Amino acid sequence: MSWPRQVLRALRLRFLGPAKELVGTDQFGNKYYRVPEHESRAGQMIPERRFVEAVNHQPYQYEMGAFPTEWEAWIRKKRKDPPSIEEILKNENYREEMKQKVKDVSEKDKLLQAKEYKEGLVAEPLRTQVKGHASAPYYGKQEPSQDPTSTASTFQPGSWVPPGSGSSQKK
Repeated sequence: MSWPRQVLRALRLRFLGPAKELVGTDQFGNKYYRVPEHESRAGQMIPERRFVEAVNHQPYQYEMGAFPTEWEAWIRKKRKDPPSIEEILKNENYREEMKQKVKDVSEKDKLLQAKEYKEGLVAEPLRTQVKGHASAPYYGKQEPSQDPTSTASTFQPGSWVPPGSGSSQKK
């Protein structure tokens, strides 16, 4: 490298910092970069930065799972080295196998429950349907009633006095 080019490179590094390095891409087309640790103009050490340039640039279009888990772990510095394609594919196959196993186990469990219900070994769960809200005064009724309700036909207003009140105690 010629000396003018070295001088320009040194000035660029000193004032702008190092250039970003492409580390890899994923199967969705997202590109992963790193900016190595470097010294700022003031002499401070700036730590390594890792980031992704997503295929869709609008943040509102981001969805969970848009980035592979391995790359996300690398960006968040949970792992030192970037993932390889083989590792990503291996983990993806493993996740698919686990999904299938979970599906199979849940189907077997449903069949076993149905068999136990049929044989009477286990009581079927109750399916109650209640309209309204429990805190409403007309809970369980069709509509609120305007008529007063009572539980006994012998109720006489003013006949009951709580024990220990002034009128029923003898002095």
